[in-house]
Amino acid sequence: MTTASGDYYEILGVPRDADQAAIKSAFRKLAMKLHPDQNPGCKVSEEKFKEIGEAYAVLSDPQKRAAYDRYGKAAFQNGGMGAGPFGPGSAGFADFSDIFNEIFGGGFEEMFARGGHGPRNGPERGADLRYDVEITLEQAFRGMEREIVAPRAQACDPCGGTGSEGRAPLETCRTCNGAGQVRASQGMFRIVRTCPSCHGRGQAIKTPCRSCGGRGLTQKERTLAVKIPAGVEDGTRIRLAGEGDAGARGGPPGDLYLFLSVKPHPLFERDGPDLYCRAPAPMSKAALGGEMEIPTIDGDRTRIAIPAGAQTGRRCRVKGKGMPQLRSRDRGDLHVELVVETPVNLTAKQRKLLEEFSKECGEEAHPQTQGFFDSVKRFFEANAEPPTR
Repeated sequence: MTTASGDYYEILGVPRDADQAAIKSAFRKLAMKLHPDQNPGCKVSEEKFKEIGEAYAVLSDPQKRAAYDRYGKAAFQNGGMGAGPFGPGSAGFADFSDIFNEIFGGGFEEMFARGGHGPRNGPERGADLRYDVEITLEQAFRGMEREIVAPRAQACDPCGGTGSEGRAPLETCRTCNGAGQVRASQGMFRIVRTCPSCHGRGQAIKTPCRSCGGRGLTQKERTLAVKIPAGVEDGTRIRLAGEGDAGARGGPPGDLYLFLSVKPHPLFERDGPDLYCRAPAPMSKAALGGEMEIPTIDGDRTRIAIPAGAQTGRRCRVKGKGMPQLRSRDRGDLHVELVVETPVNLTAKQRKLLEEFSKECGEEAHPQTQGFFDSVKRFFEANAEPPTR
């Protein structure tokens, strides 16, 4: 039986060819605006809230939407298409309930009772924990075993994790009578929320444990030996199963996640398994060619060949001298970028030799310089203004 007086599309403010995402988004915005909790005592908002609920229940169901597009609201009269748009058999009912719960954070029951979820008396899994670990690039290269001291919630020994002093039996919660939920009416809806007294457990503690304050858990530190494999990268996450907080009422513990950060290195930069470094090359060696010794991440040294006439930015690759790859025997490469160094603090003799060298050098010895000035010359010639008459 319908209550909305206008067109369903107009009620939600969407065009007739709107897709399901647009319909869902429009309903979400209107529901947040018109919900009775946001407008206490306002009958107009309550009626509009019912209208958008009815409109969404029809337009979110492909079959009902097709019937509505063809026959209008007559498709739902006299028992047509089920027991109204909010009937428990409606395909859109579960979706409507899910959105309602997502927006308002509580349980939702339609005017045709569906029953509750019951108290949460069973075991609950413990919370996951995070621990940040900072390592050097050398440690990431070799791998390592490291001890960490991490806090963790563990079952309280005096109360055995029950939260009750002396491990006394728990009582039925008087607020919800053991249901774990409380209900309140809002117009045509019934709102179901977790009981604030027992937090959904359905049972209450008569005398809280003095050691844990009734939580059933206490915070303790423990020392763990953690193995960090070779080749880990910055941001790597390592999961230690079962090392998180203890679970409530005998539930399984959560997990502990280690988040690794690698300190910046003074010589090397990393890109995946490859390492990069910049190495100064004397001008004479860059001009004549030769070899140069380069440090490697494993603490050793390697030699690279510098071709004659090498310029700044020239890269040399040393295979297999990068970082190890996880779960593999392969290693990345080391890329060395040359930076040609101009000599400074020259003696009188060195300066005289360089002056003689400069006089002896022709254009062939500096092709990039000559090419640059040729380009400059062409630029000015092309942009020169014609002489005025």
